[in-house]
Amino acid sequence: MLLIGTCGTALAAEPSAQGFMDGSTLDVLSRNFFLQNDYRSPSPANKNYKQEWAQGFIASFASGFTPGNVGFGIDAHGFLGVKLDGGRGHSGTGLLPLDSDGRSESDFSSAGGALKLRMSQTTLAYGEMTVETPVFDTADKRLQPEYATGFLLDSREFDDVHLQAGRFTAYKNQDASTRRGDFTGYGVSTETGSISFLGAQLFEDQPLGGALYASELSDTWRQYYANLHLKQSGFFLDGNVYHTQDYGDAEAGAIDNTAYSLSGKYTVGAQGFTLAYQKIHGDMPFDFVGGDSIYLANSIKYADFNGAGERSWQARYDLNLGAFGVPGLKFMARYVTGRGIDGTHAPQGGAYNPFDPDAGQFVPQQGDGGRHWERDIDLHYTVQSGPAKDLSMQVSHVTHRANSAQGGDDIDRVYIVVEYPLKLGRF
Repeated sequence: MLLIGTCGTALAAEPSAQGFMDGSTLDVLSRNFFLQNDYRSPSPANKNYKQEWAQGFIASFASGFTPGNVGFGIDAHGFLGVKLDGGRGHSGTGLLPLDSDGRSESDFSSAGGALKLRMSQTTLAYGEMTVETPVFDTADKRLQPEYATGFLLDSREFDDVHLQAGRFTAYKNQDASTRRGDFTGYGVSTETGSISFLGAQLFEDQPLGGALYASELSDTWRQYYANLHLKQSGFFLDGNVYHTQDYGDAEAGAIDNTAYSLSGKYTVGAQGFTLAYQKIHGDMPFDFVGGDSIYLANSIKYADFNGAGERSWQARYDLNLGAFGVPGLKFMARYVTGRGIDGTHAPQGGAYNPFDPDAGQFVPQQGDGGRHWERDIDLHYTVQSGPAKDLSMQVSHVTHRANSAQGGDDIDRVYIVVEYPLKLGRF
């Protein structure tokens, strides 16, 4: 997955921050985004080529807390996106909203905020915010981040235990101005109502740590997540597992799916070498809502390698070119291949094997014998000093190829993202 910046509600203020204004910060992120999709097979929109270029500005305000045993504060954010290029013939990359004629809008904007209160090391926020947990994670992969509206509890009352709980009922997509949208997955949607979760990060700052989370998508599923990771000098080992079971009215049909991944990274000097394996057990894909709500190793920039029965492998290479006299310049290349997909046994009538009235039969999302691969190449540079300090540029090329049973597009994709954070600091 592409992660190029974050903004949104500050979930836990610094303990040293005193007073509503004394602890306040205001940041503005300038984000210039060019995205080009070259489809080597017919796309769902019957377009062989999509290209858009846009400029965005994301402002984030986080107040401190009023004095007292219970402190109150406010977080707010605003966004403005402006089209620089994107005609009707090649619109639809997800950078900009579309009008009724299918053209990219010239501009769009949005704003939101949250009220928060803090007692000791616990913060409770209500409003519109970004969220980051393994079972519900709003994405920041285009011009505007995704946002969700609801409650979020964040607590660090106990040493080495970071508790989180939340319930969200409204959703703002990356190319929308309204929070009346919905997040959709491969077959599920937040149209059913709310998503709730409870979990904890354990021993985050220790060599051996992990996480346990559970979530509930109303009348759709209950999902459980566990993580275990080990950090040693030069080594990082990481294991993730999800189990998803249908629940309530089972709006997406019967679901019984287990997905896991194992990855290991070895760093020597300026180089990093990563190997990963991922497996999906079940007759339907591993599914999720919220663009980054998948913490599996082989969920990368274009594909998630989460098909029914799929097994996938990854090889990745990282190089920090600062060791060669270019501080701030980093290179990454990776290759992931997946195979063994069989979606033909998904429960008939469910979201992953719906009935097609035109064909007069059930049509599964994926066939038998699906396979695909993806190659990512990424170059990222951050200015280290001077007037342009922290200005960054990311250039990425993605290639994805699949057979017809896999169901994904054959595509070449180019990202060029230039960001400049204006940290206006404390008041």
